[in-house]
Amino acid sequence: MDLQLQGLRVFVSAGASGIGLAIVESFLSEGANIATCDVDETALAALAKKHPGVHSYLCDVSDSAAIGKVIHEAADKMGGLDCLVNNAGIAGPTAKIEDIDDAAWQNCLDICLNGQFYCVKAALCYLRKSDNPSIINLSSAAGKYGFALRTPYAAAKWGVVGLTKSLSIELGGDNIRVNAILPGLVAGDRQRRVMEAKSQQLGVAFSEIEEAAFSYSSIKDYVTAQHLADQILFLASPRGKLISGQALSIDGDTKMLI
Repeated sequence: MDLQLQGLRVFVSAGASGIGLAIVESFLSEGANIATCDVDETALAALAKKHPGVHSYLCDVSDSAAIGKVIHEAADKMGGLDCLVNNAGIAGPTAKIEDIDDAAWQNCLDICLNGQFYCVKAALCYLRKSDNPSIINLSSAAGKYGFALRTPYAAAKWGVVGLTKSLSIELGGDNIRVNAILPGLVAGDRQRRVMEAKSQQLGVAFSEIEEAAFSYSSIKDYVTAQHLADQILFLASPRGKLISGQALSIDGDTKMLI
């Protein structure tokens, strides 16, 4: 299937590794023009070596002025912007609410939610000039269900869904479609670290945490970064023209998080 993404100008936050890298490389495989930022200098260097055509920047999305400058520079180099993928996020603390300090709470919301707001503000003037404009925000199954011991992350990801739904209405007149992706259990080091932290908090084996987590899913398997990238490419393509305001779950029919 030709997704008609040749020449699409895309900015992906946190695109040097993990889910972000899968998104970047999937767009590249379709002929898109890509810019990205990340806080990991080593990963950015590896990305630049492997894909020298990608416009890459060292930047923290929670710094409003810095990310604004980066997006403006990237859009200038690419001759505009058609798609913003708000991928940057952190797991945040795993702890009882009374044990979470203010700084850890704030840092999680600053990166997972406020960073998306800052990116959207900077990108809008370019997206309004595009013939195929879209914003795709990474939320989580935690943005749909309660998540004990993970309240900062869940609060931020619920906020992403609210941001998405509100923007889809507000920007509909500009034909900018806005959607959120809600992954379930994503394969990788971050998910393993979260489960390990929860097993320590509850004093049970990692295998028990993993088994319990999948007990609430119809399809008992991890989501891969490529699964997410495939959905994002479709939403960014002209074939996704009338999909907006949606919180799209990619989670094997997960019904609860524990």
